[in-house]
Amino acid sequence: MHVASAIGNSLYEAFSMFWETLWALVLGFGLSGAVQAFVSRSRMRAALGDHRPATVGKAGLLGMVSSSCSYAAAALAKSLFARGADFTASMVFMFASTNLVVELGIVLWLLLARQPWQSLGSVARSSGPGNLELAGTGSSDYRRRRRVSSHHAR
Repeated sequence: MHVASAIGNSLYEAFSMFWETLWALVLGFGLSGAVQAFVSRSRMRAALGDHRPATVGKAGLLGMVSSSCSYAAAALAKSLFARGADFTASMVFMFASTNLVVELGIVLWLLLARQPWQSLGSVARSSGPGNLELAGTGSSDYRRRRRVSSHHAR
């Protein structure tokens, strides 16, 4: 009887976790479908078609606002890239969507800012923008190698 109870509790916890994260999955995959259905390649290239700092900042802001789970963020970044967005902008969008969640930043700040080790709080607050900087510079180097440009030629 104890094993059956443990299995039942495990299934309940798994369903509860799925239910709690369902909104992020639906939002991300819904946005991905909307991008594929309603955004033309020319508009996407005009909005996110290069890797200038303003475009990368716009991609980061849009990713932060979308705030979806990693599966949906990857799907949406792929849709952006397939529609004509620059690889760097797509990667920054994906990182921002999973790492720059506003509510997580607020919770981290509240938890870490009151501790005696204030420097860790500043590191936690700057880690999201730091990740975006790494994504922006790293994917720019990757793009320079011309591995990505063949996808846009299709």
